[in-house]
Amino acid sequence: MTTITDLSQLDLTKTYSYADYLTWRFDDMVELIKGKIVQMTPAPNVRHQSISGNLHGFLFAHFRHQKCRLFAAPFDVRLYDRKKSLVANQDIYTVVQPDLCVICNPELLDKKGCNGAPDWIIEILSRGNSKKEMETKYALYQEAGVSEYWIVYPELRAIHQFVLDEQECYQLKKMYAEDGFAVPHLFPDLKVDLIDVFEQCDDDD
Repeated sequence: MTTITDLSQLDLTKTYSYADYLTWRFDDMVELIKGKIVQMTPAPNVRHQSISGNLHGFLFAHFRHQKCRLFAAPFDVRLYDRKKSLVANQDIYTVVQPDLCVICNPELLDKKGCNGAPDWIIEILSRGNSKKEMETKYALYQEAGVSEYWIVYPELRAIHQFVLDEQECYQLKKMYAEDGFAVPHLFPDLKVDLIDVFEQCDDDD
């Protein structure tokens, strides 16, 4: 088997599995969406990283001594339809790297990352990935059974909160503004101060 050391060696029209993904030895950051390679946008800008860092610091302090664990990108999350049984790496065709995710089931964690749907995923939009986050990942996370999904809009200083309903479809539970508190549906005792989340990101591009 040829060792893949450069993204240019791959056929971007071909369908690949997680087993293929594990053999790649290049520095490019990619995700695997339904077997198709998706190149991640260039390194996140200062605004994106400021928000990510603020959220990470706040959530890390909350979950530090709890069963649920917080992880930040780069961190591989393998997803598949929750109605199907996992057989092997070659049966997985989606590997994503959410900005932040919370996992409460320790059995999903292994040395390579998360094998299954996290309980809560947070994605912070960038100018180059809005469509992917809003459409593709929305559908993926719903199909995989991610119970709660937050989309953070840096320029609007807002968060949209989606929660799976009884029919296992996302419903927009609430839209949070910059000067309020965002409360996870799964963790009602956690109140995220959005003033702190969006601190020092006003002039970052």
